[in-house]
Amino acid sequence: MRLGAELRGDADVEVTGVKGIEVAGPTEITFVANPRYSGLARKTQAAAVLVEPEFPEIAVATLRIKNPYLAFSRALGMFYQPPAYALGIHPTAVIDPTAEIGEGAHIGAYVVIGPGVRVGPHATLLPHVVLYPGVQAGSHLYAHAHAVVRENCILGDHVTLENGAIIGADGFGFAKNEAGHWEKIPQSGPVRLGSRVDVQANACIDRATVGATEIGDGSKVDNLVQVGHGSKVGENTLVCAQAGLAGSSVIGSNAILAGQAGVAGHCTLGDGVILTAQTGVSHDIPAGKMISGSPGFDNRKWLRAVTIFQRLPELLKRLDRLEKRVAASEEDEKAGKE
Repeated sequence: MRLGAELRGDADVEVTGVKGIEVAGPTEITFVANPRYSGLARKTQAAAVLVEPEFPEIAVATLRIKNPYLAFSRALGMFYQPPAYALGIHPTAVIDPTAEIGEGAHIGAYVVIGPGVRVGPHATLLPHVVLYPGVQAGSHLYAHAHAVVRENCILGDHVTLENGAIIGADGFGFAKNEAGHWEKIPQSGPVRLGSRVDVQANACIDRATVGATEIGDGSKVDNLVQVGHGSKVGENTLVCAQAGLAGSSVIGSNAILAGQAGVAGHCTLGDGVILTAQTGVSHDIPAGKMISGSPGFDNRKWLRAVTIFQRLPELLKRLDRLEKRVAASEEDEKAGKE
C-alpha cells in the first residue's frame, strides 16, 4: 500500500475517500491516534481504520502503522487536491522591471512586485499579494490572497503564506521625546523565514529595530499569532493560534507554544519547551520543560494547584468550622479557670 501500512482485513474493499471516525462510510478510511477514541473505532462504519501496530482487533479492517495521524494526512493528500493554477502572469499584475521571477510561476490578478525583488522558481502568488522592494524568496513560494511581504525580507524555499499574513511590518517601537510625545523608532531589520515555514492567516511577524526577526526551518506559525520585533524562533517549532511573542523573545527548536500563550520581551525558552494554552511567561525557561498558568510555572505543580483551587470553597468552610471549634474550646477553658 502507498502508505506503507499493514492491512488486516478485506483487501478488496474499494476506498473512495477519507473522513473523520464518526462520519466515515463503508468506502472511506479514518484513523485513531488517541486512545480515548478507541471505542468509536469499534462502532465506525468506515471501510478501514488507520491505527498503531498494537491496536486491538476490531470488526472493520485496520491499517497498522507507527504514526496513524501522519498516514491519515497523507491519505487525505491522495484524495483531495487543492486548485491548480496555470503558469503565467495575469495582465493586471504590476511587476517592476528590475524584479526577477523564476520559471514556472503563477502571478495572479493585481499582484504587486516591487523593485529589486527576486523570487525563485515555481512560485504561486494569488490575487493582491504584495512584495515590497528588495524581497528575496526561494523556490516554491506559495502566497495566498492578500499576503504581504515588506521591504528586504528574506524567505527560504517552500514557504507558504496564508491569507492576510504580514511578514515584516514595523515592530512596535516608540521612545518618549522631550515633549513627552511618543516618537517612532525606525525598524531597520528584515524578517528572515527559513525553508518549509508556514505562516497562517492574519499572523504578523514584525521586522526588527536592528538585526533581524528570524523563524527557523520547518517552523509553523498559526492564525493571529504576533511575533514581536527582533524575536528568534528555532527550527520545527509550533506557535499556535493567538500566541504572542514580545520583542526580542528567543524560542528554541522543537518547542510548542499552545493557543494564547504569551512570552514577555527578552525571555529565552530552551529547546523542546511546551507552553500549554494561555500560559504567560516572564522569565527564562530551561530546555524540555512544560509550563502552565499565568504567571507560568511547572505543569505538574500547576495541575496540583488547579485541583486545590477548585477545592478552596470547601477548604474555607472546613477552616471556618475549625476556627469556631478552637474558639469555643478556648472559651470553655477560660470559663473553667474562672
